[in-house]
Amino acid sequence: MSEHSRETATPMSAMTNAWARMTGSFIRSATAANSAALSAFDGEVESADAGDGEVNRREPSIPSLDYEEDDWTFERSVERSEEIAVGDSVRFSKTVDDGDVRDFARASGDTNRLHLDEAFAETTRFGGRIAHGTLVSGLISAALARLPGLTIYLSQDLEFAAPVSVGDRVTATVEVTEDLGDDQFRLSTEVTDEDADRVVVEGEAVVLIDDLPGE
Repeated sequence: MSEHSRETATPMSAMTNAWARMTGSFIRSATAANSAALSAFDGEVESADAGDGEVNRREPSIPSLDYEEDDWTFERSVERSEEIAVGDSVRFSKTVDDGDVRDFARASGDTNRLHLDEAFAETTRFGGRIAHGTLVSGLISAALARLPGLTIYLSQDLEFAAPVSVGDRVTATVEVTEDLGDDQFRLSTEVTDEDADRVVVEGEAVVLIDDLPGE
């Protein structure tokens, strides 16, 4: 980044435009990327003291999940996979904390100092550390996992609109927009930074929903 750009960028006014310039293109078929994000969440269990202290897990409230954490919340409009229809939705929220970012960096290999080094990040146009974009988009996977049945990702288009600061609470919302037949559905996907009150990721996914084994 040029010295001129650094001098004219202010902490918040330039942040969204800067992010759009850096990540303004669509990411096609991002299944692998979102899987990496989920791997990072799983990594919290193995390294519970890596970031903000002990992880408080609890028994899942729905059978498609292995566990939940106290910080996580979700709501959904439908309870049976055979009843999923256009307009049904799921919302999933969590705080993207320091432990998430560091676990994701290790799981993905993306150890960009922008995400990990506060002193370095303060000298950039963002004015501080931000979460990996793919980590944030991984919350879409978390929302999809809370649809009834067993959700299998087929494709994902994403656009990154703005950054998320470490410690912000974010919400992923997925909504069924089309029944494609053969248990496949198209959904709108969106992640909102609740602290900054703005959409940070948006796109579209296609999923296959099987019955859970044993049902």
